[in-house]
Amino acid sequence: VIRQAVADAGIEKRDVGALIFALERDYLRQRYFCTYMANYLRLPVDGMVMEVVGNGMTSGMAFDMACNEVALGRAKVALAAGMNMETAIPTDRHLDLTIRHTGDVDFQTVFGITPIAWYAFDAARYLHEFNVARRTLASVAVKNRGHAALNPIAQYRAPITVDDVLAQKMIVEPLGLYEVPPRSDGAACIVVADADYAAALGRPHVLIRGRGFHHEGVHQVSEIPNDMIGFNAAVKAGRQAYENAGIAPDDLDLAEIYAPCTITEVLAAEALGLVRRGQGAAATAAGEMQLGGRLPVSTSGGCLSRGHPPFATGLYGFVELFDQLTHRAGPRQVAQAELALSASELGNYNAALVHILQAVS
Repeated sequence: VIRQAVADAGIEKRDVGALIFALERDYLRQRYFCTYMANYLRLPVDGMVMEVVGNGMTSGMAFDMACNEVALGRAKVALAAGMNMETAIPTDRHLDLTIRHTGDVDFQTVFGITPIAWYAFDAARYLHEFNVARRTLASVAVKNRGHAALNPIAQYRAPITVDDVLAQKMIVEPLGLYEVPPRSDGAACIVVADADYAAALGRPHVLIRGRGFHHEGVHQVSEIPNDMIGFNAAVKAGRQAYENAGIAPDDLDLAEIYAPCTITEVLAAEALGLVRRGQGAAATAAGEMQLGGRLPVSTSGGCLSRGHPPFATGLYGFVELFDQLTHRAGPRQVAQAELALSASELGNYNAALVHILQAVS
């Protein structure tokens, strides 16, 4: 994917000045993967060669750090890349790693909390708070599968119905099998370059228009009573990004949201101002968030159907938005797409990283 991205961008190898990788999960035998890849590519650089980590935000952070290398003048071109291999890992080892990422290992992990469990807490609260039917929430999975059916790299492409979603076994009440992410393998690479350099190449490219970030100062799940379905970090990061870009949510044409579960996409969309609070599930069921609707969300198919190799997932959002904004998305193309949002998260959205991308006219 690195060679493909570099060739597609039309850049010279000698112009690559930084390599920012998403940290590999513990399953990979090879350590110091970034320097291993620098060696494999025979790529000396003057900018940073590093790996970053931040749970679901990891590959979004890799992109962000690549942007910094260019913005600070340390590199004319930086590569942001990530790779995860999840499907061949024994379930007990996968669960052990996942559960140790969640909360405090002394006071929360011992009770069996996993990321899917905290999203299930969110779902139960949301369904109760706003009197939403579970089949309305299930429409998010149906919508994303419809988008994935048009995406050749998606993991699951067979169409499903709301009844199919509701018929699946429960994973953590009230979320069933089709409402939580699969285990996935995948890799992605984004080329980030100085705007003038990119323009001189004469190749399709997009501009980074705005950026926002907020961390609430808690570790995954806070023990302090809070509005658990308000996704405060996404609210604040989104506002920063909109102000930085000089736009409003209504100006967007589409969004790719890091959303491992149906409820996550709903709550993040609401927090980012894409839909009014309490209306995210209903808006999805009404077709507002699908292709051809008011504001398509997760046109790639998202974590639920495109796939979810965790520390690489965020980069897929940028891949999708690049294809959409350069009008290369084929049958899932959003007509006249000019402005798009990418969001990634850490924990139960106790931290959020948001970027606004713009098509080049």
